[in-house]
Amino acid sequence: MSLVEKYVNGEALSDAELNALLEKYPWFSAAKALRDGSVQRYEVDIEKIAEESEGEIISRFLRKNDYRIVAEEGEVDNEVCTEADIDDEDDLVSEELAEIYLAQGLKSEAIEIYRKLSLLNSEKSIYFAEKIENIEKNN
Repeated sequence: MSLVEKYVNGEALSDAELNALLEKYPWFSAAKALRDGSVQRYEVDIEKIAEESEGEIISRFLRKNDYRIVAEEGEVDNEVCTEADIDDEDDLVSEELAEIYLAQGLKSEAIEIYRKLSLLNSEKSIYFAEKIENIEKNN
């Protein structure tokens, strides 16, 4: 196993190994920082992180240093809406919205938009069907 592979796999490198790695790759700033002691390598339990929900991670972060999310005092000028106010009859559908959903990882919502677009634009139904197929393949 090469020194780079050892480093990537998270194995501890001796000072001599770090020096050898830096001789071969002088631009390797992460190895320099480890050798100089300006950073420390921490063991990360990936399975534990994967089990935690997003909310649990955020709550733990906020509790750690007694951070708080508070609203500013004073009068509220505009009401903040947290959900779109759209009736079933007024559905907004566009390719741009579908692309936004895809960028956010909301594949089922993007597929739903493409299906509606296919019904609304029969001349482009094959195009939308291909889009849906590509999303489902990459799922």
